[in-house]
Amino acid sequence: MDTTNKIVLASDESGAPDPTALAAWMDVEECGRGPVIDMVRIGGGTQNLMYRFARGDKEYVLRRGPRHLRTKSNEAIAREVRILRALTHTEVPHPRLIAAPDNAVIADAAFYLMEPVDGVNVVAELAEAHRSSTEVRRRMGFEMIEALTSIAAVDYRATELTTLGRPDGFHERQAERWWRDLLSYGSYEGREPLHHAEQVATWIANNLPRSWEPGLMHGDFHLGNVMFAFDGPGVVAVVDWELCTIGDPLLDLGWIIALWWDGGDGDLMDSALAAAGGLATVDEMIEHYAQNSSRDLSHITWYGVLACFKLAVILEGTYVRSLTGAADRGLGLWMHERYCRLIDHAHRLIADSTRSARR
Repeated sequence: MDTTNKIVLASDESGAPDPTALAAWMDVEECGRGPVIDMVRIGGGTQNLMYRFARGDKEYVLRRGPRHLRTKSNEAIAREVRILRALTHTEVPHPRLIAAPDNAVIADAAFYLMEPVDGVNVVAELAEAHRSSTEVRRRMGFEMIEALTSIAAVDYRATELTTLGRPDGFHERQAERWWRDLLSYGSYEGREPLHHAEQVATWIANNLPRSWEPGLMHGDFHLGNVMFAFDGPGVVAVVDWELCTIGDPLLDLGWIIALWWDGGDGDLMDSALAAAGGLATVDEMIEHYAQNSSRDLSHITWYGVLACFKLAVILEGTYVRSLTGAADRGLGLWMHERYCRLIDHAHRLIADSTRSARR
């Protein structure tokens, strides 16, 4: 990244910004007064780093690219800033953007400041209100759907997001890309056959929705990217917007079909919420979506199948890397087991849809 005429803030070996340098930059931006204290790294996935800290009587979260920047790391941060800024005056629950410098970097990494989210990630843990009430857990699924419909309802044409994606040919590109990616993995000793994947990919390509309305979609909508209130079922923020685009918002609902609790002992994410049980079913959540949106759900099976296939291919990529030594073998096996489960899920969805069409 060209840092000419930019303020370059120092960082330590972990990528954390130097508190003194950060405070000096925040003085210029008029973001609080006093020293930066109590800086700790918090969850942000493997692609980006996030740090929570205090200054004066206020807390902040700083988000930046990974310690070792990838080719488009700074572009991804800039994309998130663009999206969060556009969401400011919408009904979408999201982290509030505080400052996004175009004149400063942390050791060449772009960054921005946002308000901390006062919520809980229920993949990892449940608050007491969630653990103690089946009704609260059931309502959490519906609240999640309402957050999802608020994203799809954004009039992106009235924001700076009109050029965020390419809606023309969206479905065709999805069908082609993920099959091509799966084939590109090749064959490795110990890797099972494609496991119904070709049948699923063919069905996806042959059953494209013909009528749909482009809209804003999150791109990775699941429990891990939703923060819930500590004292009830409400969604306080949807996070991690780097895959957001203008496409078909119903694919976000397809992600729910692929990943949500199915009435068993858990879900694909091994979430604490699913382990507690008593959640709304997928069918109930689809119905709730229909009650809160005017979008046509007549082809919702297609979106569920595509979501299963897309996520399966992504997970299988990690498994293949583990076979070459480029990723942890245990993680790879965990991913491959879910690849198989997702492909089986897609296969069942297709079979159920075919039986229903024959009645």
